[in-house]
Amino acid sequence: MFGPLRRVKFLVTAPFILLMLVVINLMTSPGEWWVQWAALGIGIAWVINLFKLIRDIAVLGGLAAFGAYIFNRNRQG
Repeated sequence: MFGPLRRVKFLVTAPFILLMLVVINLMTSPGEWWVQWAALGIGIAWVINLFKLIRDIAVLGGLAAFGAYIFNRNRQG
């Protein structure tokens, strides 16, 4: 149950974490962009989480539709 909520939380917080790392990179070593590797890792994790969230939503929607079908079928007959 909490999996989709965690995914949404990560999708929202990851860009802020990356922004904070960019600021730290600018303050500590402006000529060297080490933050690109953190951005690559966070970006890959962000895309994977997005796809998993889309899958979770599709599964939950399918279960809701199946439940509504069963509920309506039982009421009619």
